[in-house]
Amino acid sequence: MIRDARKEWGIALLLIAPFLAIYGLVFIYPTIDMFLLSFTDAPLIGEGDYVGTENYTRLVDDRRFGTAFWNTAYFVALSVVPGTAVALFIALAVSRLSGRFQALILAMFFLPYILPVSVIYLIWDWTMNFQFGIAMHVYDLLGIERIPVFKTTTWFIPAVAFITIWWTCGFNILLFLAGLRAIPTEIYEAASLDNAGRWRTFSRVTWPLLWPITALNLTIQLILQLKIFDQVYLFSQGGRPNDNLVMVYYIFQRAFQSNQGGRAAAVAVVLFGIVIIVSVLNFQIMRLAGRKQ
Repeated sequence: MIRDARKEWGIALLLIAPFLAIYGLVFIYPTIDMFLLSFTDAPLIGEGDYVGTENYTRLVDDRRFGTAFWNTAYFVALSVVPGTAVALFIALAVSRLSGRFQALILAMFFLPYILPVSVIYLIWDWTMNFQFGIAMHVYDLLGIERIPVFKTTTWFIPAVAFITIWWTCGFNILLFLAGLRAIPTEIYEAASLDNAGRWRTFSRVTWPLLWPITALNLTIQLILQLKIFDQVYLFSQGGRPNDNLVMVYYIFQRAFQSNQGGRAAAVAVVLFGIVIIVSVLNFQIMRLAGRKQ
């Protein structure tokens, strides 16, 4: 059948034109504008003078930027891999259940994921608040000294990482369950005929077949946790926000509190570059590791 290539290309472009227009309007244009803004001393709203790379060079000696960078890296280390491991363990346990009981347990784990961050903040503030938190009363009964978790630099990031894992693991569990259900039962039957134990079955069958889902989970969580803001902002109220800074919180301070749009844009560009580089490296590492499975 002879086809008109130009006509097919025209129809294809016509069909994807709405997506390209929206994508360019809400992503491409703001990204370019942010990049250009990072080379000026403009306020959040309004024009500014061109200052070259000054906004970037100032970051080297900016103590608050260094704090935000290392706090973000610390948070990612405490939340991404541990959160994925917890979700995998729970998914393996839930997959052994069946019927309504399985649905009930799965709903209990997934329920926090659909809650807004403000509700998550209230739940854990009622639990861990130094003065009236439920956990503090339990400490009193056990004779343990109360710990101001959200007021101290030592405990703040680990506590927020723990809360984030509790909040978001429901989505990861669903992804792992989907991967587990996609594994043919014949493979497990063959493994049982070979007298393979649980650990051998997991390490030689389940884990290699779940590796694409694991890589997807790690990549999604890595991108999301690099952009953490809501939890840190809420739990820092009344505490020491400058010691608990993360990258997006620092951008918020520069843009909306200090009215320094150019400097905030420079930090945003740096964060954008970090997300791209880390995501690509993670994807390549996961792909190479998957080939060795």
